[in-house]
Amino acid sequence: MSADDYDRFADDYEAENASSLLNAYYERPAVLDLAGDVRGRTILDAGCGSGPLAAELVTRGADVVGFDGSPAMIDLARRRLGEAVPLTVHDLTEPLPYDDETFDDVVASLVLHYLEDWDAPLAEIRRVLKPGGRLIASVNHPFAQVLNAPTEDYFATRLYDEDVELAGKPTVLTFWHRPLREVVRAVTDAGLSVRVIDEPAPSADTPADLLPPRIASGERSAFFCFLFVVAEKPAA
Repeated sequence: MSADDYDRFADDYEAENASSLLNAYYERPAVLDLAGDVRGRTILDAGCGSGPLAAELVTRGADVVGFDGSPAMIDLARRRLGEAVPLTVHDLTEPLPYDDETFDDVVASLVLHYLEDWDAPLAEIRRVLKPGGRLIASVNHPFAQVLNAPTEDYFATRLYDEDVELAGKPTVLTFWHRPLREVVRAVTDAGLSVRVIDEPAPSADTPADLLPPRIASGERSAFFCFLFVVAEKPAA
């Protein structure tokens, strides 16, 4: 996916993100839970989109900076956040425009799976983290591809398309699949120590009408969606 794609459907993505099961009641609560108490922490929201995660982090007392590759998404984020959060249009595949050891945390919410190469972006994330700082990332769960594309090579890093609806409109999103071992390798090769790999359940606050019956019944095997990783930059 390119920034131009997100410019094209930014409003529809924002509408879907605001109230959907996967974003509002699963991915975002899980990231916030992993982040914990963020009061007084300086956080970079890498790939901030229209800013819902940044807004919640600010509400919880964090000092947040954000960027996204899509100008349209940054415009939406500025409308949401006002002057509270410095925002920049920037491509995660390019060197980050921040000084070394600036941030206590970097959150990368559903962004890395758009990239073929993680090595350079993760090296930059490590550079801007303070010693002891954390990367909190979420990506499409690699095991979902075993279910959705059983004839494909799970161990190959490969491009794939996914048909989704954004605000009721059919859209095709393009991602990079990588096996779990490549997720872990990229993080550790960047000099970060994996602290958590998580596969949480949807938020307990999820409205019942958003849950498919098998998930509502508590069948966790029916819910393969995102993988969450917390990794730490070693303390000096």
